[in-house]
Amino acid sequence: MNPDYPIVGAIILSLVLLQLNQRRGSPVLAIFNRWLRWLIFAFGGAAVVLDLEWSARPYPVLVAAFFLGWFVLETLYNWLAIHALSVSPLPLFPRFTLNHSGEEWPTQARFLKIRDWLRANRFKQVQALKAEVGPGMHLRVSIYQDADAGVRLQVTFLPQGNGALSVCYSLSTNTVSGHRYVTDNLHLPFGGFYPENWLVSRNPWRRSLAGLVKLHRNRLARGNEMAAPWTTDPLNDLNAQQRELEQINTELGFLFPHADREEYGKISHEGRYRVWKEYWLLSYFGKSVRY
Repeated sequence: MNPDYPIVGAIILSLVLLQLNQRRGSPVLAIFNRWLRWLIFAFGGAAVVLDLEWSARPYPVLVAAFFLGWFVLETLYNWLAIHALSVSPLPLFPRFTLNHSGEEWPTQARFLKIRDWLRANRFKQVQALKAEVGPGMHLRVSIYQDADAGVRLQVTFLPQGNGALSVCYSLSTNTVSGHRYVTDNLHLPFGGFYPENWLVSRNPWRRSLAGLVKLHRNRLARGNEMAAPWTTDPLNDLNAQQRELEQINTELGFLFPHADREEYGKISHEGRYRVWKEYWLLSYFGKSVRY
């Protein structure tokens, strides 16, 4: 079989996945498509070099060279993007405000099914919030609590570069013993530090809300923890979390002190490496780093 045929087939498949994911906004499809593009670059680039007789090296050697070349180019691009974020005026821990627009929940069928599930399982909406993360770009969040007010659910709609929306969930429970259990499926890199009393489990591959809720409750049961009912206002609590995270990450060296940020940017050199590492693992393996 002509080796060009599988490459052409992979290119067509990649384009189909790209179009499909513009409607789905699925990080799982995005991971698969990234690997596919990487392989297309490696095998296709090696085939072009041999067809044009630019090199007499064996095909597997050329494939390996292009494979590593993709890694180097993408690493350079990501480092530049992280640097740009560090020196930009965009907040790393944005402040939330109440969302009075009435547009907190997208009207697409797949999102409406999630809202129906929440109603069927006695989760009640407490607040709708938003935070500006870029010029004209807002992060929309809906806060829910279960019937006992022991589990608070944060439903976050993430705008994607291709115009699609991705939905992520974060479940939080404060316990009588003073711990905060957090179970989420966020697929954004963090790379920083959490407060000592936070027990965080990140599960980017788990896209089912029902499965994530079950996992969160199982974590509480395994830890023999008793939930303390939520009494704080979600807006105040979320903004307090943002302030605490920024303070801790400044103290522990993930962020530069405020006095140095104008000269060096917000994220320290070690912090940039941690962000790059987690971003790469999330992009290609759906795996969050555990520091």
